[in-house]
Amino acid sequence: MNNETPKGLIYGLEARPPLRDTLFAALQHLLAIFVAIITPPLIIAGALKLDLETTGFLVSMSLFVSGVATFVQCRRLGPVGCGLLCVQGTSFSFIGPIIAAGLAGGLPAIFGATIAGSVVEMLVSRVLKYMRRIITPLVSGIVVTLIGLSLIKVGITACGGGEAAKAAGTFGSIEYVGLAALVLALIIFFNRSSNHYLRMSSIVIGLVIGYVVSWAMGMVNFSDIPDFGNLNIPIPFKYGVSFDLSAIVSLGLVYLITAIEAYGDITANSLISGQPVEGEKFMKRASGGILADGFNSMLAGIFNSFPNSIFAQNNGMIQLTGVASRYVGYFIAGMLVLLGLFPVVGLIFSLMPEPVLGGATLLMFGTVAAAGIRIIASQDINRKATLVIAISFSFGLSVELVPEILSQLPETVRNIFSSGITTGGVMAILTNALIQIKED
Repeated sequence: MNNETPKGLIYGLEARPPLRDTLFAALQHLLAIFVAIITPPLIIAGALKLDLETTGFLVSMSLFVSGVATFVQCRRLGPVGCGLLCVQGTSFSFIGPIIAAGLAGGLPAIFGATIAGSVVEMLVSRVLKYMRRIITPLVSGIVVTLIGLSLIKVGITACGGGEAAKAAGTFGSIEYVGLAALVLALIIFFNRSSNHYLRMSSIVIGLVIGYVVSWAMGMVNFSDIPDFGNLNIPIPFKYGVSFDLSAIVSLGLVYLITAIEAYGDITANSLISGQPVEGEKFMKRASGGILADGFNSMLAGIFNSFPNSIFAQNNGMIQLTGVASRYVGYFIAGMLVLLGLFPVVGLIFSLMPEPVLGGATLLMFGTVAAAGIRIIASQDINRKATLVIAISFSFGLSVELVPEILSQLPETVRNIFSSGITTGGVMAILTNALIQIKED
């Protein structure tokens, strides 16, 4: 085993840093991912109008499963895992299809689709080199852009106060919009800082200040937190499980795209960590990472959580800290598991007013769309690519903007294609594979 430290790193992949350095690096990674892990369950719970206890439990299980998933990726159990300092957490990419599945079949349908759909990603890991010819960067860019554009509606709804505010007739009030604008402005302000720590903490700072301001405005009442026990014990299938074909197809498509994104993240992580990015050893690492991506998502469904994916932002953290040791990943995993076991963590964040969360997620979703546009822009936009982009966006955004267009179709078909991500993604794959143009 080569234990040499690559240039630019303080600690290489197999190094064991001193405890102080390990804890510092682990806390930095935790700071970068914590909000991203808890935000999807909060958005989903808000859209499904779940009660405080259920919302808090979902947040806790997201943290718990992310800890287990991170350990599997870093440790590599047999063929499962990439063996890098690779952090996993709940994925934003699945929010749209999950909300659609939850509105139709509740939490059991969501967890059933999470479990069944994960098989797609696990299969991709076994035939990775062939799938790359079908799911090209152009297709991935289109789907990522559609994910961001589709979720902006969710973000702006939260900024206005959410569905509860619509029912109460207070949606879009100056208090709600002003609070969301404050959070958004704070995040942008600190994100522009030349200080690395302030920039990395910008979302956390914005949410904390927004939370405090909302409490001062009387929008948060901590006495609403009841006593649900001292520990959140993970209980498999606590809310049941059911399998709906349309939900499985919708999530399955996103799993397909997530596999390709995971491949890119593992490539970047390997490069930063001084590991090979081609050859048999790399392909084994990439296949194991994608297999773990799917396997961990299946575990998430079993333990009442949502699909997991590799977090790209942690690659930047490795560069910033100079620590690529996967040993640090064990500490990150332990911290996440511990946070997930204590109900008060999930319950406190479950009380966060929607406008506070909306101010942050609106920017997050816009960033997702921007990332997709960057992927598209990195490709050669010839006549074929232009047609693929045009058709995919036309179909994907059509069902988002005018969902009534599907009203006369059979219910199963309607449920499958009601998501712009699914519709646009399917069209991107089909048109990219079928359209043939001989360039002049």
